[in-house]
Amino acid sequence: MQTHDHAPHRTLPAITVEKRRRSRWVFGGFALLAVLLLAFEHRMHLSGLIGWLPYLILLACPLMHLFMHGGHDHGGGDGKSGSGAEK
Repeated sequence: MQTHDHAPHRTLPAITVEKRRRSRWVFGGFALLAVLLLAFEHRMHLSGLIGWLPYLILLACPLMHLFMHGGHDHGGGDGKSGSGAEK
């Protein structure tokens, strides 16, 4: 029987913690700048959105229920098998 080595053929250089921290700060700065520019440039559009905010939150509830409960096992059982035979 042949064996196959599953080790990666090439390794990428490890990213240091300092580089990760710096890249998070840079991304955070760009994200903050984008949010501020959108908020100031689209102030009139956002003021209309505030009136709809309670309805949007209420609409999000059933959507989150539908899409976020997909990983749960909603079989309704109590953890026992359905065979009915007890040991």
